[in-house]
Amino acid sequence: MRDQKRWGIAVVVAAGLMAATVSGGAAQDAGTVRIAVNPWVGSSANAAVVAHLLETELGYTVEKKLLNEGIDWQGFETGEVDAILEVWGHAEDKALYVDSLVVAQDAGPMGVVGTIGWYVPGWIAEEYPDITDWESLNGLADLFRTSESGDKGQFLLGDPSYVSNDEALIRNLSLDFVVVAGGSEAALIESFKQATTQRTPLLAYFYNPQWAWSQSPLLEEPLVRVNLPAWTEGCDGDAEAVACDYPDYQLYKAISTSFAETGGPAADLIKNFSWSNLDQSTVSGYIEVDGMSEEDAASKWVAENPDTWAAWMPAPVG
Repeated sequence: MRDQKRWGIAVVVAAGLMAATVSGGAAQDAGTVRIAVNPWVGSSANAAVVAHLLETELGYTVEKKLLNEGIDWQGFETGEVDAILEVWGHAEDKALYVDSLVVAQDAGPMGVVGTIGWYVPGWIAEEYPDITDWESLNGLADLFRTSESGDKGQFLLGDPSYVSNDEALIRNLSLDFVVVAGGSEAALIESFKQATTQRTPLLAYFYNPQWAWSQSPLLEEPLVRVNLPAWTEGCDGDAEAVACDYPDYQLYKAISTSFAETGGPAADLIKNFSWSNLDQSTVSGYIEVDGMSEEDAASKWVAENPDTWAAWMPAPVG
């Protein structure tokens, strides 16, 4: 969500035991695939399912690299990253690494439509119905003051590396608010839960796909989106001058050019990978709500959705 700087330095996460295919009784390692994982559970869900299939069906070893957005694109040039499975926009990175340096390629849509917006808990919208109109925010700014925001209203962001136009929006719309970083996806969700159950005012950044949309107490009192000036083509082209809402993001995958040329069946599977918002949120829920490991969550989803992932598998050779 997420366009600019991300977690700084890569941390290679062990992908479990090396997967292998058996031919004539001997284990054969098909090679290593390096997948970037960004700091939200949906990205982990993507990587878990793709890694599971690469390992169990095709015999690859998978390295998951925890990287901030933007930082992960640099891995295409250094050879540290083969694939990013969920890209939110990143027009500047695409222009640099795909069009100019030609070290990466657009690997096609991943099927998920991403949305970002400003939200308040449902009870606030009931008590202050004008809050759904951004032009009413200044009149209600005092409600959202906190010790961190001082004499202005607080606007809560999650991970500070997420794609965010919020500081520019607040400045360009002359709103009496200040951005305060919540620190992580989990902290942002917890803030919404507390604001719902404890009836404390909260205006914050949120997005979809996101497992929390289907979980109480958010389900019991749905979050309500604040309407910012409508997005139009090009209105957010200048990051400093943006004064419009976020667009819908047709999320896509990116792979390194070398991987596209030499990755064989692994590259084909990733190019074919495409699932729905519901699919991703289901696996994310297995991880965050049910407490399953990423591998167990992926295994469960794969067992329950054979027709979906069968379409991703590379065509047999010969």
